[in-house]
Amino acid sequence: MKNKVIVGNVEIGGLAPVSVQSMTNTKTEDAKATIEQIKELHLAGCDIVRVSVYSEAACSAIKTIVENSPVPLVADIHFNADFAIKAMEAGISKVRINPGNIEKESDIQRLADCAKSHRVPIRIGVNTGSVPKDILSRFGGSSPKALVESAKRHIQLLEKYGFYDIVISIKSSDVKEMVLANRLADKVFPYPLHIGVTESGLPGQGTIKSAIGIGALLLDGIGNTLRVSLSGSPIPEAAAAISILKALHLRQGVDLIVCPTCGRTDVDVASIAKEIEEKTRHIKYSAKVAVMGCIVNGPGEAKGADIALCGGKNSAALYVNGVFVKKLTESYAQEVLDALNAWHKEQGA
Repeated sequence: MKNKVIVGNVEIGGLAPVSVQSMTNTKTEDAKATIEQIKELHLAGCDIVRVSVYSEAACSAIKTIVENSPVPLVADIHFNADFAIKAMEAGISKVRINPGNIEKESDIQRLADCAKSHRVPIRIGVNTGSVPKDILSRFGGSSPKALVESAKRHIQLLEKYGFYDIVISIKSSDVKEMVLANRLADKVFPYPLHIGVTESGLPGQGTIKSAIGIGALLLDGIGNTLRVSLSGSPIPEAAAAISILKALHLRQGVDLIVCPTCGRTDVDVASIAKEIEEKTRHIKYSAKVAVMGCIVNGPGEAKGADIALCGGKNSAALYVNGVFVKKLTESYAQEVLDALNAWHKEQGA
């Protein structure tokens, strides 16, 4: 079990559930736009949101952003330790630093002292693109061992100054390298791990790469918080992260089982399933809903689902707890939602 770190009102590590993070892509000095995006990310399912702090103007906006945020915020810092200190003084809940571009020991000491004073955790964020040159030279380029060594160097500096409220992230755009590096880090460090595939790409391919890398680690029991890093709007990152957690039964919600359809299908399975997905997105309890296109697998899936819709000839059969309830010819998604709500009430929730 990893050490426990407190970020605002969110626990990372210990026995805490895996939390979801994302990062704003607004100009941080535009406090109004940044706050609006943070609220959107919160509604999409994020537990923690990171904002980039890259200028004096961005530093000046942090206090207002923190005061209006529904979730704890992380200041993303590169090159300038003073910005990290100003963000902590403005009420930020966590700081992310990159050991590849904040290397002066005196800066690390100042960061550690300030973080201790304000009880702010520090995430050491190692990426393949910012591993110190001497480490790259020693290991013959970027590799899992080089990435872990880079993290170790910074951890030892923080520990030297009595700071142990640490989270580690070791990321790569190469899925295999990222997985191997985090498996190694999990064996080496007692600190919680923030996992993700950096620069994974656009929604689609990037989502797949992230699901493979993050999923592989979570199945190993590795990872305490995560970010799915996608180009463009950050909102799809939260949806993808939650889908990964739900698929691994690490977050509650509706588990939607949908058949891939074939020539036997006489109802619009994809449209029905999409509508059910939209109508149940807000649900926070666990339930299994099956949408099947024909009688081949439909009745069998119905037995294993809490609610099931099994397609027939321009109709569908509705099942609850594996028992046939009625035949439907319209309003399929709404009927499923109504049945799900009634089923949940019967569970005594």
